[in-house]
Amino acid sequence: MSDEKFPPEKNLPAGYVPPKVWTWEPGNGGAFANINRPISGATHDKERPVGKHPLQLYSLGTPNGQKVTILLEELLAAGHEGAEYDAWLINIGKGDQFGSGFVEVNPNSKIPALMDHAPKDGGEPIRLFESASIMTYLAQKFDAFLPTETRARAETLNWLFWQMGSAPFLGGGFGHFYAYAPMKIQYAIDRYAMEVKRQMDVLNRHLADNEFMAGKDYTIADMAIWPWYGRLALHGAYDDAGTFLSVDEYENVQRWTKQLAARPALKRGAIVNKTSGPLSEQLHERHDASDFDTKTQDKIAAA
Repeated sequence: MSDEKFPPEKNLPAGYVPPKVWTWEPGNGGAFANINRPISGATHDKERPVGKHPLQLYSLGTPNGQKVTILLEELLAAGHEGAEYDAWLINIGKGDQFGSGFVEVNPNSKIPALMDHAPKDGGEPIRLFESASIMTYLAQKFDAFLPTETRARAETLNWLFWQMGSAPFLGGGFGHFYAYAPMKIQYAIDRYAMEVKRQMDVLNRHLADNEFMAGKDYTIADMAIWPWYGRLALHGAYDDAGTFLSVDEYENVQRWTKQLAARPALKRGAIVNKTSGPLSEQLHERHDASDFDTKTQDKIAAA
């Protein structure tokens, strides 16, 4: 880097020059500074709980967590009784993801993670991590929400992995610098706002000619994209970043967002393991279908 092109006095903080070798400074600011670190592995021993169902989910109701619980609730609504599950809360703000039991399921210490104690081959339990991997596995296990026709299947996977590649620019990029960073940096916010608006335009143009992401059928691609981009379209992300990004102008995304938001199974899945927002939309753990009627935080607070 040329000092003439990037004079240190214009850096933030002023005078900052990247060192030859980076070193970690704990507590370097930001909303998640207390849990971020440059190494992997468990920090403490904590046994992983196991409930009564074959599918054991360890998660938090963030967009990545919601993708899997929406799929599980949609599978149950479609009549797949084997999709019954226990959803255990992993509080990432408290570092639960670094417990030894969780790390055994996901060495990357990120939610969601799933154990299938009744795989189709009848063998040992299977661990699953990364939301797209979990969703693809479940769709294949239950032969649902992933088309078998070659072209429709390819299109579904195209958009599923589009979400995986694109959402970090929305969350870790735009969301971080707009809402969570310890300072407002115009360059960073402008850079990622531009990219998120480009992504919204990609979705808007595609949905002009398609009812759902893969065409005429509702698939795991829709379930993966909605928690990220639907939430943004509904002005529910990053302190109403929807206004900042003028999301109402994406008419086709709005149509698709509201169409999916009306689905009862999606509504249920979106509140599992959720610890923020209205108390009626927080079901910290889910172990039975009846929990939606009796164990949301508003019901618990009123008891």
